[in-house]
Amino acid sequence: MSLRVYYEDTDLSGVVYHANYLRFMERGRTEFFRLAGIWLARLHEPEPVAWTLRKAEIHFHRPARIDDPLEVHSRFADMTGARIVADQKIMSRDGLLVEGRIEACLITLSGKVRRIPPEVRDRLAPFLSETET
Repeated sequence: MSLRVYYEDTDLSGVVYHANYLRFMERGRTEFFRLAGIWLARLHEPEPVAWTLRKAEIHFHRPARIDDPLEVHSRFADMTGARIVADQKIMSRDGLLVEGRIEACLITLSGKVRRIPPEVRDRLAPFLSETET
C-alpha cells in the first residue's frame, strides 16, 4: 500500500513521529483485508465487534521525513481462533525504515474476545504466510 508522509505525521523536526508508524501499519492491514474481500464495517453484523492490538513489536531502522513516499508491506503469518499475526514493513525508496510484528484479536464492544468468523477465516486462509501486499 502506498502513502505519503504529511505534515500532520511529523514532529517538530520534520520526521515521522514514532507512534504514527502504527497508524501506517493499521492502514496496511485494512487494505490487505479489503484485497481479501473483508469489509471491516460488515464485521458489526450481527454483533458489533472490533479488532484490537494485543501485542506490537516494532523495530525502527531509519526515520521517514515529510513528503517521503512510503510503501507498507503486510503479510499475515498466523491465525488462531481469535487472533491474527501480521508481519509488516514500511519501506522508502532508500530501503527498510520500520518493521513490526502485530498480534490482533477480535473483541466485542464490551471487551470480550470473540472467535474470528468463519467467513473471515476462509478469506484470510489462502494468504497466510504466502502473500505480501
